[in-house]
Amino acid sequence: MQIKLFISLAAISLASLSLYSQTTTQYGPDGFVKIENGSGGFVATLDPGDRFSRDHDAIGDVNGDGIIDFAIGARSDDDGATDAGAVYILFMNSDGTVQSNQKISMLAGNFNDTLVQSNFFGYGVAGIGDYDGDTIPDIAVTAPGANRNSLYIIHLNSNGTVKNYVKNTGITGFGLSAIGDINNDGRIDLVACDPGSDVGGNNIGAVSILFLNASSTVIPSQTVLINPLSGGLGSGLVAGDQFGGREVAMLGDIDNDGTLELAVGAFMSDGGKGAIWMLSLNSTTFNVVSKLKITEGLNGFSDTLTAGANPNGSDGANFGHALCKVGDLNGDGIPDLMTGANQQNEGWGYILYLNANKTVKTYTRLNNADGGFAFSFTTTERFSRSISFVGDLRGDGTIAVNYGGGAGGAGSPGATGSLYLLFFKPCDFIQEPGNNHWNFGNTLFTNWNHQSQSLTSDSLTFEQCTFKAFETNAAYMTYNFNDGRCICKDSTAVLTVSTELSTAFTNTCFSGFITSLDEDEKTLNQVSIYPNPTSTSINVVTSQSSFSSEDRIDLFTLTGKLVYSQDFDNQNTTIDLSLLPAGVYVLNVISNNKNTSYKVIKE
Repeated sequence: MQIKLFISLAAISLASLSLYSQTTTQYGPDGFVKIENGSGGFVATLDPGDRFSRDHDAIGDVNGDGIIDFAIGARSDDDGATDAGAVYILFMNSDGTVQSNQKISMLAGNFNDTLVQSNFFGYGVAGIGDYDGDTIPDIAVTAPGANRNSLYIIHLNSNGTVKNYVKNTGITGFGLSAIGDINNDGRIDLVACDPGSDVGGNNIGAVSILFLNASSTVIPSQTVLINPLSGGLGSGLVAGDQFGGREVAMLGDIDNDGTLELAVGAFMSDGGKGAIWMLSLNSTTFNVVSKLKITEGLNGFSDTLTAGANPNGSDGANFGHALCKVGDLNGDGIPDLMTGANQQNEGWGYILYLNANKTVKTYTRLNNADGGFAFSFTTTERFSRSISFVGDLRGDGTIAVNYGGGAGGAGSPGATGSLYLLFFKPCDFIQEPGNNHWNFGNTLFTNWNHQSQSLTSDSLTFEQCTFKAFETNAAYMTYNFNDGRCICKDSTAVLTVSTELSTAFTNTCFSGFITSLDEDEKTLNQVSIYPNPTSTSINVVTSQSSFSSEDRIDLFTLTGKLVYSQDFDNQNTTIDLSLLPAGVYVLNVISNNKNTSYKVIKE
C-alpha cells in the first residue's frame, strides 16, 4: 500500500544525518511557441531572406491590454528598396502567440523617412520604455548599411504605428541592446555593436555606450567607445574577432565591487569558435577597469566548440554571437547569462550559470538533443543567432526568452526567419534529509554503472542533472556532489539509505501521478484533481456513484506525515490547503478497494 511506503520513508528520514529538507529552485523547460510567417498567430507578407527576427526585444505593453509586446527586426525586407529593412510590432497573447502585428517600413506604419538599398533598417532593435512621456513604450532601431548608418528613436502610437521619430546619424549598430538606466537620468541607455570596426585591427570590433537626452538625441560628449584603443579595453583582441557581436548583456555588479559587469561577444574569436568578454566598467566613467575572457577551455566553460568552414562561408561555432541576461536560474543569488553558438550544428543555445567572480560555474545546452524542449531544427536553422529576455509573459511565475532562428538559405524551410519563444518554469528540487538515493523503479537516465562503480559518460553538474530530470520527466533524481553521478527515476522508485554519500531529490515539476507500489496503472481509479498547483484548495472529483466505509482521502507530506484525512463519500470533495506550508504533498485516494496516489503542489 502507498501509505506503508511513505511511513517507511519517514522512518528512514528520521534516522538520517540531517533532520530537515532543503529545496533548490531550478528553471526548466515549459514548452515553446514558434513564430514565423503563418505560424504562432503571425500573418505577414515575408519573403525568403527577409531575416525576420534578425534582432528582437520585449518593449512593454504598447496597446494597453496588460501583456508584453515585442519589436522584431526584418533587416532585409524590400519595402521601397532591396534590403531597405523593416520592423514589426507584435501584439502578444499571454500564451506566446501573436494577437496582431503592425509593420513599420518605408511603405508602412507611418514611417516617412527615406531608406535606400542595403540600408538594413531593423538590424538592431531595442525596447527603451516611454521616452516621450505619453505612457506608450517607444523603441530604438538601427539602420547601419549603405553609408547612411543611423539610430532611430521611434515614438509609438498605441496601435504600433509611428507617432514621430528622431534620427541620430553617424551611429553604426549591427546589434543593439538596452542596458537599463546606468547613469541614473531616468532614461534607458543603449549599446550599439559594431563588430566590423577596424580600429586597432581589421574587423576587430567595437561597442559604443550611448546616452540620450530628453529630446531622444544621442549626447556625443557622453558616448563611451570601447575598442582596443579607447574605453580602457586594452589588449586581448586580434584582427577578425568581431568584438561586439549582435547583442550585449548588462549583468550589473555581480561581484559586489562597485563596478558594472557587461558581457560582450566576440563571435569570430579563436578561428570562429567565438568568445565572450566579461567587462567590469567604472560606475561613473563606464570605462573598462578589468576584463575576463570566456571560451572553450577557459574560465569555466568546458564544452567543445566547432571549428572550420560552415556551408554559408563563415567559420566555427560563433559562440557569443548574441547575449541575454536572464536572472538567477539556479537559485545561487547570481544572475545568469544566455548565449549561443548559432553555427554549431543546427545552432546551439547555452545557459551559462555564473560565479560571482564572472567565471562560468556550469552550463546547459539547448538544442535538438539537450534541454528538454524537443526541438527538431534543420541543419541550417542557426538557432540562437539572436536572443532577448521577455519576462513573465503568462503571468504565472514562468519566464520567457526569445531566440531567433530560421536563417537558412533562400530555398530552405523557414528562410524568411523564425522566432522561438521559450518558456522556463521554476521547479523545486526537494532534497530528502541525509544521504539517500532512489532505488528500484525504472531508470530514465543514468551516467553511472553500479557494477563497476564508475561513470559511463561525463560527470554532470547539479544543474545539468536537473535538466536530465526535465528531459526525461523524472519524478525523482539522485545526485552525488562528489563524482557527478546523475540518476533519474520514475515515480515507482523507493527511497533508500545511501552508503556512497549520494543525495536524493524529488522533482516538483514531474507531470504525472505517483503510482503506488502494489497497483498496476490499468487498475487505477479515474479520479480528477484540480487546480494543481494550488494556493488555496483542491477538488477531488470522481464519476463513481457508490461509496463504502473503507473509501478514504488522505494527504501526506513527502516524509510520510499525515496532514489531512476524511471519508471519501462524495463525487466532488473540496480540501482546504490554505493553512499548509508551500511544498509537495501526496494525495492518497482509496475507493472500491483500489489505491491511487497523486502529487499535489501547494504554492
